[in-house]
Amino acid sequence: MNNNFDFFEAINQIARDKGISVDTLLDALANALVAAYKRLPNAAEEAFVTIDSDSGEIRVYGQELDEDGNVLREWDDTPEDFGRIAAQTAKQVISQRIRDAERDLKYKEYAGREGDIVTGIVQQSDNRYTLLDLGKIEALLPQAEQVPFERYEHGSRLKAYIVEVRKTAKGPQIVVSRTHPGLIKGLFELEVPEIANGVVEIKACAREPGHRTKIAVWSNDQNVDPLGACVGPRGARVRMVTNELRGERVDIIHFSNDPLEFVTQALQPASVREVELDEDSGTATAIVNDNQLSLAIGKEGQNARLAARLTGWRIDIKSDSQLLDEEGGMANTSWAEGEWIQNDQGEMVFQPAGGGDVISLSEWEELSGKSDLSE
Repeated sequence: MNNNFDFFEAINQIARDKGISVDTLLDALANALVAAYKRLPNAAEEAFVTIDSDSGEIRVYGQELDEDGNVLREWDDTPEDFGRIAAQTAKQVISQRIRDAERDLKYKEYAGREGDIVTGIVQQSDNRYTLLDLGKIEALLPQAEQVPFERYEHGSRLKAYIVEVRKTAKGPQIVVSRTHPGLIKGLFELEVPEIANGVVEIKACAREPGHRTKIAVWSNDQNVDPLGACVGPRGARVRMVTNELRGERVDIIHFSNDPLEFVTQALQPASVREVELDEDSGTATAIVNDNQLSLAIGKEGQNARLAARLTGWRIDIKSDSQLLDEEGGMANTSWAEGEWIQNDQGEMVFQPAGGGDVISLSEWEELSGKSDLSE
């Protein structure tokens, strides 16, 4: 049976346009035609289909096999009206293969792009997830990856960090995040050419999404100031990042291989007078003046908490008054001796020496008369 030569020209054109191999299309068509043939009355139990891509001829061959699967007999069993069946089957197979190929192409485009920053347009948002239109594909922004209190308006542009690319039966699924620390690094890379070309590096990043971020930067060129590069002229570069983060505060500090210097820098904007390290316990004790204590700890312990994450050290903050108390200057006050620690909830609290209940920052300020000090 000869098929229309134009039909195979169309197959070749589709293969070129969609990036599908002609052999792949013909193999899929042959398999589908075998299945269609076996649904016909009196069809052989075993059969195969041949398709001549040059002549357009399609033939069906029936087979008789022995118990070991060897071919005993083979014959041409092409039905007289098989052309109609072939045309219908070909349309279904090609449509399916085109969908599969397009899914594969989309997956290949994003596979391995975990860690990239993408820009999408908000299409749909509810209490479970937000969908972002990336152009050829949609990305999923789950609620767990959304910044608390951020609202995503339909049609607005949004940058996000790719955390996962999944291959599913319905096509690739791109999962993105607005909370991942990698978003900070990616945004700075987009805004700071010195980071993009490797002259300046972001060595560490600690973030509380929607509130505050600290990054530690380093320059591989002694003639390039890493802080100045990240801040930009009149703060233009860091302002672009904070605008995309919808007002999230970003502190930029110098990275140092010296832990003493690194902890000192990490506690900015507070001025640290001295840092003592206990490598056995991984604790860094920062000594500050009395008027810097609240600033070093930060609102609800945020500054100290971020500094600890940034440096990898457990940070205890003590004021000059506390040091005097530990030396007996206020021995009659039971809560004056102790240290600032980070509890299980990540909050900075004061642990009195010798045990007893911990004291929150607000309670400490009330007891110590420092409630008028603000961050």
